[in-house]
Amino acid sequence: MLIQKAFKFRLEPTDIQALRLRQLCGCARFVWNYGLAETKRLLDSGNKIPSYFDLSKLLTAWKKQEDMAFLAEGYTDNLQQKLKDLHTAWKRCFDKKLAANAPVFKKKSDGRDSIRFVNFNKYCELRARRVKMPSGLGWIKFRQSREIAGNVKNATITQKGEHWFISFQVEFEVASPKHPSTSMVGLDAGISKLATLSDGTVFTPVNSLKASQEKLAKLQRKLSRKVKFSSNWKKQKRKIQKLHTQIADTRRDYLQKVTTTISKNHAMIVIEDLKVSNLSKSAAGTTDKPGRNVAAKSGLNKAILDQGWYELRRQLEYKQSWRGGQVLAINPAYTSQKCACCGHTSKENRKSQSRFVCLACGYKENADINGARNILAAGHAVLACEVNGASMPSATGTR
Repeated sequence: MLIQKAFKFRLEPTDIQALRLRQLCGCARFVWNYGLAETKRLLDSGNKIPSYFDLSKLLTAWKKQEDMAFLAEGYTDNLQQKLKDLHTAWKRCFDKKLAANAPVFKKKSDGRDSIRFVNFNKYCELRARRVKMPSGLGWIKFRQSREIAGNVKNATITQKGEHWFISFQVEFEVASPKHPSTSMVGLDAGISKLATLSDGTVFTPVNSLKASQEKLAKLQRKLSRKVKFSSNWKKQKRKIQKLHTQIADTRRDYLQKVTTTISKNHAMIVIEDLKVSNLSKSAAGTTDKPGRNVAAKSGLNKAILDQGWYELRRQLEYKQSWRGGQVLAINPAYTSQKCACCGHTSKENRKSQSRFVCLACGYKENADINGARNILAAGHAVLACEVNGASMPSATGTR
């Protein structure tokens, strides 16, 4: 099977190279914003989103305009790839299955820019912790912590705060993997517990945002007192960006460790098909119809997003595919209210956040473990129906 993998390292450009990288990122960011404004204008006028080919033709026309002559200083492949990303973002937005948000404008002050170099073997070169990049960048050092295996297809350079990173996307073929384990487990994602398995294993959450919330609030209050876009305002903005980066890195690192542990020990992982974007929607409502319990819902939304449920699922899926395992997503309906022992379903079964007592048979168990066992049972039902060719009621679980 063909595996695509990314190797990410810290980049160490010189001051001149960093200046050139910022220039390339600025051109790419401008093309994204200008292309986004153009596609929105077409949508508002009743037209369809232009294809990537049409957007590339627009780029050629933009370069000929006097007020956009600075785009000639950018690298054409970077600009084309940015328009390709824009087109993909719109496709994801209109895909009903994905239900992704519409693309938004990028700000320079966000401190998160990226450019992609394609046709790596033709225009780039890799040698002894250095990479040779086109467009006047030359050889750039990077902190290579492991060997880059496979055929490098492209490289993406990203700026996060004050640091630069490079990610090499590689492809290589391996024999069809066979998972060393034969076990099947249900996984219940939550807030008080990041993940609870049907075998009783519990992974506590790291809550990186919650741990840094007080410090983040102090930094943001200091920012509000400074003159916007002044030198001190920019310094304070960089401090906030650095803290946000640390929060995200802490969450991602912990999720990598958790998903690796689960993936290594279980061949089949059954999870709930949760729509995180719907679960974390604001309850503020409108002026005519204001929402209720807005503050409580806001806190719940923040806690949900702090766990990284979507990232948890994404990592499990690709790690299972590499190891020859499988992730099965089932309908989450009534998994927290159903008794894993007798099947009785009632809202009153769940006495509290952590306590489950069945009103029919008296079965007592931790509510998260009970939910994980119901998820596992729904996964068994889905697989049984697939084998027998039967149809599956939507409430029991679907692929």
